[in-house]
Amino acid sequence: MRIPTAFVLCMAAMSTHADESIVFVSAFKSGEEGGIHAFRFSSDTGRLQLLHRTSGINNPFFIAISPDEKFLYAIDSADFTDEIHEFVAAYAIHGRTGKLKRLNRVSARGTASCYLDVDATGKTVVVANYFTGSVAAFPVLDDGSLATAASLIQHSGSSVDRDRQQGPYAHSIVVSPDNRFALAADLGIDRVLIYRLASDSAVLTPGEPQSSVLLPPGSGPRHLVFHPNGKWVYVINELGNTVSLFDYCSSSGTLTSRQIISTVPADFSGTSHTADLKISPNGKFLYGSNRGHDSIAVYHIASDGRLNLESLEPTRGQGPQNLLVTPDNRWLLCANMPGNNVTVFAIDSDTGMLTATGNPISVPMPACIGLLK
Repeated sequence: MRIPTAFVLCMAAMSTHADESIVFVSAFKSGEEGGIHAFRFSSDTGRLQLLHRTSGINNPFFIAISPDEKFLYAIDSADFTDEIHEFVAAYAIHGRTGKLKRLNRVSARGTASCYLDVDATGKTVVVANYFTGSVAAFPVLDDGSLATAASLIQHSGSSVDRDRQQGPYAHSIVVSPDNRFALAADLGIDRVLIYRLASDSAVLTPGEPQSSVLLPPGSGPRHLVFHPNGKWVYVINELGNTVSLFDYCSSSGTLTSRQIISTVPADFSGTSHTADLKISPNGKFLYGSNRGHDSIAVYHIASDGRLNLESLEPTRGQGPQNLLVTPDNRWLLCANMPGNNVTVFAIDSDTGMLTATGNPISVPMPACIGLLK
């Protein structure tokens, strides 16, 4: 039987791209250097190849992709002053081309907006506003565009660091795996705040019976992540250079502290501040970035959720700002923001150890990495 040539060519094309994903990287720059860069990523080799750059967005910072992978949301016109409100921009993703089409943008209702997340239904986008110390929630319309904020909650308080904690500084907000709660890490008041989320209306309300949990003074909680089993929450603390482990009760949204572990060596005496943390999808390893020490802390996650620091891998660039672990658990991507590059590391499946592959990819001020699964 003779197989048609067109069929052979089609199958060859499918096999060529079966191992490839699309990776988006925001470049925190204005003008021609800024924008959102789209790369083709090979899960066989770890190679990044530039596909497209979406311009017309000024100083994009954090990005988040909808669960159905049809839309991308980005902090737009990030200024990081205490005077100008940022925007949240909505984009339609055009298949596997890496191209984005802007749908609209709305006010973030705060300044120095620095974090986005999309709930599991794709109907709500939540935002953390750093300088104003507030969190907001936005309804997503049927076409993927954003309505104005349905919720805006102002944090209050302070903590012990007179330079960094004179007031609230909301640094992240993350929707829980059960989609019933959103947890916000506030660096300025050393608290993780707990909100109930009504995803159909984008309404946040303080959690009951627990509205927040207090960390040790001077910790400076920055980002947080849920373990894939939904039972544990890990918080990386920017000022304390530590990671905190909490038990998470999905029925009540409450947190119970269980462990605090350092992200830097015991004998380190320099200046360093943590940035991001990610868990491998198989739940075996946690990675945290150190800016200053310029390393990635590699932790093994024990059967009870506790962490053991296994190694510290140099990032091959200055200021590791954001991390991404690929869904197949094989690769870790690191955005070295002031270092102007993205480094790709291979992950050892048994130990979680990292090995840099090839030379870092040049990207101006890479701030955040997103991937189409």
